[in-house]
Amino acid sequence: MKKRPNNLSIDPPKMDLTKKQKRSLAHEGYVVVPNVVDEGLIAAARQEVDSLLEKNPAPENHQGFHFHWCNDVTTSHPLLNCLTQSMALNIVNLAIAPRKVQVPDQVQVSFNFPTWDHRPGGPHLDGLTPPEASGRPGTFTLLAGIFLTDQKVADMGNLWVWPGTHSANADFFDRQGSDALLANAPYPPTALPKNPRQVVGGAGDLLLAHYLLGHNMGGNLSSSVRKVLYFRLRSETHRKDWRACVTDPLYEFAPIRAALETR
Repeated sequence: MKKRPNNLSIDPPKMDLTKKQKRSLAHEGYVVVPNVVDEGLIAAARQEVDSLLEKNPAPENHQGFHFHWCNDVTTSHPLLNCLTQSMALNIVNLAIAPRKVQVPDQVQVSFNFPTWDHRPGGPHLDGLTPPEASGRPGTFTLLAGIFLTDQKVADMGNLWVWPGTHSANADFFDRQGSDALLANAPYPPTALPKNPRQVVGGAGDLLLAHYLLGHNMGGNLSSSVRKVLYFRLRSETHRKDWRACVTDPLYEFAPIRAALETR
């Protein structure tokens, strides 16, 4: 088997975040970028996802969340193509330049089956329960979500986020030390905004969420199964710098920091 390159040799389509989107990512910890992945890539991904679900179906009459993990995906995989053959990867790389993202070899397919009348009690952070085999917390740079189905209104299986918690959590770990990340799993004792927000978007839209942003799964009162691809993206230097990354929310995001410093 050929060794997998850390970066793609092909040149994906170019697109950058607007200054408003960069500031949203800085202040709120997430942003939804519309129309990033074209219909052909979405159609191929849906076909692959439906095949996965047919081979490994959810329990009969299942309601709520259901996951498939696709490991060791290659550069030609139809799910990975949604990231690498669209504008998504370039958007992420421009958000963390001069750093670059390692192309992931894992994709999480996230389903949410109706009817599930659920309200999350609070947020969590990924990669802490359990941590990695080495004992290192499973931190990463950004969560990238690509919508395969529409979630244009609330209660369609949307992801819930607590805006601004990435900064509050970084402040906490700056005071307590980065080792407090695992000691306070699955979520640190930081103040939460009163009104969490349901992330909305359409098929082909891209969600970018900071690793430290508190989030959780919401209910699905629609008539459709919600389908999203999630990629946990790390910069090439993240594993080496993870302690700094969890104490400074913009440590890996020089262009985002710069957007706050200009009018």
